[in-house]
Amino acid sequence: MAGVPPERTIRQLRFERPAGATELVLVRHGESAPADPASPFPLVQGRGDPALAPEGHVQAEQLARRLEHWPIEAIYVTPLRRTAETAAPLARRLGLIPVVDEDLIEVHMGEWEGGLYREKVTKRDPLALRVFAEGRFDVVPGAESNEAILARASAAVDRIASAHPDAVVVVVTHVVVISNLLAAALGAPPFAFVTGDNTGISRLVVAGSSWTARSYNDTGHLA
Repeated sequence: MAGVPPERTIRQLRFERPAGATELVLVRHGESAPADPASPFPLVQGRGDPALAPEGHVQAEQLARRLEHWPIEAIYVTPLRRTAETAAPLARRLGLIPVVDEDLIEVHMGEWEGGLYREKVTKRDPLALRVFAEGRFDVVPGAESNEAILARASAAVDRIASAHPDAVVVVVTHVVVISNLLAAALGAPPFAFVTGDNTGISRLVVAGSSWTARSYNDTGHLA
């Protein structure tokens, strides 16, 4: 402001991570292999476990180039190989060994596991339409509820934040987990963020019970 001595002016405030807080860099895995109705995906802990598609490996390399200069202390992945394969290029650059956290695993789709969910959605199966109309996967017989997904994902967040105070941690996980965490932080419906792109970056600052969403689905590295 004109006429005001610099020592009396106040700059516009910028966000500062609270002391002891952890910034989680939530990353959806790269594009996974196409589903073949005649050959279901192998299952790990009851979930379909496809590898990355060739496009997914390219995305993983682009992600690594984007994040390799960030002050990252640790990388977490799920038991499913598409997350480990996505994290691998970044882990090599940083010299880190990814930690597997089972509670970050993808939603269990019950009777629609092994790739059948993709087929049902593609064909606009009436039950698949109900999933999105009601915002619940447990419309499908045997599928996991929103409440169960959020409970286990929140437990993982708490463990990671407790283990890495004042740090930045990359978490390579699945779109449903990311959507539930961001929705909880923002008070939004659980399906509010299920359209996130492969290797899209979202940022969540965790300070005890306080969660602050800082960004969603940043795909600048894919340009």
